[in-house]
Amino acid sequence: MTGKFACSIVTLVLGLGINFLASGADQSAEPDAVPPIPEPRRFVSEHRARFNGQPVEYTATAGETYLRDKVGKPKATIFSFAYTRKNLADGEPRPVTFVWNGGPGSASMWLHMGTFGPKRVAVPSDATYPGTPPYPVLDSPETILDVTDLVFIDPVGTGFSRALGKHESKEFWGLKEDAQSMAEFIQTWVTENGRWNSPRFLLGESYGTTRAAAVAKILEADLMMGLNGIVFLSQALDYQGSTPYVRDNIIAHITYVPTMSAAAWYHGRIEPMPDDLEKFLEQSRAFATDELMPALFKGNRLDAAERDRVRDRLAYFTGLTPEYVERANLRVQGTRFAKELLRDEGLAIGLLDARYRSDEIDDLDADPAGDAANRAVSSAFKSALMDYMRKDLGVEWDRVYLAPADDELSDQWRYRTVPDGRSYEPAFVNTAHDLAEALRINPALKVMVGSGYYDLVTPFFDAEFTLNRHDIRAEQVSYKYYGGGHMMYVNEPARTQLLADTRAFIQQQTHR
Repeated sequence: MTGKFACSIVTLVLGLGINFLASGADQSAEPDAVPPIPEPRRFVSEHRARFNGQPVEYTATAGETYLRDKVGKPKATIFSFAYTRKNLADGEPRPVTFVWNGGPGSASMWLHMGTFGPKRVAVPSDATYPGTPPYPVLDSPETILDVTDLVFIDPVGTGFSRALGKHESKEFWGLKEDAQSMAEFIQTWVTENGRWNSPRFLLGESYGTTRAAAVAKILEADLMMGLNGIVFLSQALDYQGSTPYVRDNIIAHITYVPTMSAAAWYHGRIEPMPDDLEKFLEQSRAFATDELMPALFKGNRLDAAERDRVRDRLAYFTGLTPEYVERANLRVQGTRFAKELLRDEGLAIGLLDARYRSDEIDDLDADPAGDAANRAVSSAFKSALMDYMRKDLGVEWDRVYLAPADDELSDQWRYRTVPDGRSYEPAFVNTAHDLAEALRINPALKVMVGSGYYDLVTPFFDAEFTLNRHDIRAEQVSYKYYGGGHMMYVNEPARTQLLADTRAFIQQQTHR
């Protein structure tokens, strides 16, 4: 891989950008005057490397794409990292995959530096703390640049992406608003780069899957932009199944059980200990569906003997004590489970990845004070990206890279799905119906769903529950499972298998 070596030629395309206050602009201007909008700024570099054993020469373009209003004026700048292959044969149909993370309010840093980018940060696969800087930034020859171009996208309020002119960031912060802006970005990028007839894929993680389903509907139904495939990592389309902290939400009490079983198995809390994890998880799925769900549905009509049997079975599958399950009234919440499983050791387990453990100050609290997994790896990912941007991509800019996001984004994020002034009853977020519509419009469109066994944020059983209903055809969806958590790729065997599965999916959907 290139980097600071001779095969990398870094070109800075600075456009006409100026600092308004430092440029000698008239300080007596009207207080509401809007600074002039400069041309988009781009940093372009040339590289060569081997991916999947294949030599690839490619261009890396880290830069802005402007979204424009109906009269052509810029309203937002979306920063992306685009890796596009060079020296293609005339007419070769090169696929392009649009990649984003979730949040909402997450830059594409995780997927970019975790697995799909040409370089990656290495953290311990065994879920131990990665230590202090410097963190290893390694070549990633297993990634999929041999079969597709990659465009990593930072939504408004993350990374270098911002609202422009008189527009405010909150105009883009919402379930529908965000999806519309991402669809507009794809249409603009495809047009500016002459890629209208390229095979197209979406790849999202967590809220990025919520977004991908909504964007797929806009592309297919409104913009006449057919898709070849969608990759969901850590699926989150219907939030009912991933909201464990709502006490009377029966669905989440069911969907979380197999993940709690996996976590308890990993930490040696299942007695007797099963030898085969996958067979054990099949049993856990069956218990949750065929025994626990009817028991919770019956409520006070559940007789005492059946209640005791279900209690003891739930204790077995979660590694908790029957006394705790009884006090929980057969409703073991996923977040409380993370604090309870290893309470006797004074440890909490991770939510994003239950393999991680942390020694928290308050051992009596019902819920973890933070997330052991997120706290363990965040510094490594942020440090690696910032170093890679400067040294390999030549990105030198005084604009702050927002990771985490704009501090107002979470409070102002809008999940309302109808205009203000119209009657609206809040409900669980759900874009599964958008996916169903996109799949009906385009019956050749397929979805690959990748899930980590140890993910206590978006449990793998919820992915199955969600995508096996909502009028989604089973033959258009395939499932893959990995020995990791929400970001399964921090586990090296899971990372390489995820890349192999994604490569095979893209080849399948492009008939290559």
